[in-house]
Amino acid sequence: MEFAFIGAALAILVTMGLALVRAFIGPDTYDRILAVNVFGTKTVLIIAVIGFIVGRPEFIDIAIVYALINFIGIVAVLKFFEYGSFAGQSTDKHEGEDS
Repeated sequence: MEFAFIGAALAILVTMGLALVRAFIGPDTYDRILAVNVFGTKTVLIIAVIGFIVGRPEFIDIAIVYALINFIGIVAVLKFFEYGSFAGQSTDKHEGEDS
């Protein structure tokens, strides 16, 4: 059974390498962001698989925390590229008012 986990870990490492290649040669910014998100997801999977291989179920907690950090980071980066800042769209109170 341990060989199956080692095989899964190697397959995940290969897909992480492919995601890194896409992150470096991606033609668009959003392709690169998607590749970084895939890399983060695969990192969560590899942490969980390594936890099963070494017999440490506490690694699942670390993987969950990393998944939350990855999600928040990707949302922040997408918001930055969408609006140009982390503040979002400017909401000027005086827009649309007649002077």
